Amino acid sequence: MPEHAPLRGLVAGAANGAEDARSLWRALGEAGVIERVGWTSKDPDDIARLDDLLSELDGRLPLGLVLSVCVQVALAVPLLATASETSGLAREVLADAVAGRAVVAIAVTEAGLSGSATLDAATAVRSADGSLRLTGGKEWISNARHCDHVMVLARCRPERHITSFCWVLIPAVAPGVTVEPASNRYFGQAGVGHLRFDDVALAEDRVVGQRGRALAEFVRALQRERLAGALWGRALCRRVLVETLDHLRRRPAGPTTLWDNAAIRDRFARCLVAQARLDALCSVFPAGSAARPAAGPAAMVLKAACGETVNRILDECVDLTGADAFRDGGLAGLREEATMFGVAGGATGTMLAGIAEHADDLLLVGS
Repeated sequence: MPEHAPLRGLVAGAANGAEDARSLWRALGEAGVIERVGWTSKDPDDIARLDDLLSELDGRLPLGLVLSVCVQVALAVPLLATASETSGLAREVLADAVAGRAVVAIAVTEAGLSGSATLDAATAVRSADGSLRLTGGKEWISNARHCDHVMVLARCRPERHITSFCWVLIPAVAPGVTVEPASNRYFGQAGVGHLRFDDVALAEDRVVGQRGRALAEFVRALQRERLAGALWGRALCRRVLVETLDHLRRRPAGPTTLWDNAAIRDRFARCLVAQARLDALCSVFPAGSAARPAAGPAAMVLKAACGETVNRILDECVDLTGADAFRDGGLAGLREEATMFGVAGGATGTMLAGIAEHADDLLLVGS
């Protein structure tokens, strides 16, 4: 039996008993899944376990619930682990998160700014009257509506520089913190919300990790998030392709079925090619991240490829499925939400711009 089979069984058991995002996270923690998934994205076994987790969840749960787990596993836990090296508070929250006792939201995307404009973020922490004060706002934050703690990327220096930011770890119920739903239609079970910080008073130990390192740590963590998104995206595409193939083989079309139509088979085959490309990129990324200096650009390639592949395959499968795709809970609704693979964690256009900037690295020019 494959070594990862027991993990899949633990994930399945946790998912079957989950009613919402908090209960799912708690069940995963109590089953030891979060601790076993790992946090670095460098160990191939770690990546295989991450793949098992996301694939198993995708096959069982709505997209919003998987998003809630994915963001915590790919961002919140690794960032807390880094901060815990110098912060007792971060160590306590990390222990609770890994055990499933605490849900942690990561608040980076700034109100009124695109996700790629992080250097212009205005949410800031400052000293005032013997304490720290946090003011500003963050938008489109997963788990914001049901989290216990918020880890906020805040400006600690006025200069527009990567070293001008720190992490602030605050209780979600702290006075001055308010949250409103970002959408009641999309990703409802992921608790996506907009956060506002109105002169929130903080103790000094609420600044966790090393001042000036937060943005660099976040950029590094994005490599893992983009890998996690691609692993999840390929699992989703594979599931949709299997379901679509079954539909085509069963759907009558005259004396035969839709699958016997050469044009339909050609269109489906092109989806299989796109899926195979994403599979190949996912399989080579771990080795590339460990051995080459172009880890960041490679993650951008993976992110862009995932967004394009998910969109292409779901568009085609909705068309091939026809009217049945528009039933309640059908493929058309999934396609609508799955467009987030081309937006969350960096829009495809932004990824392509970054990829072009690193053309020499990706082509190994001069090596």
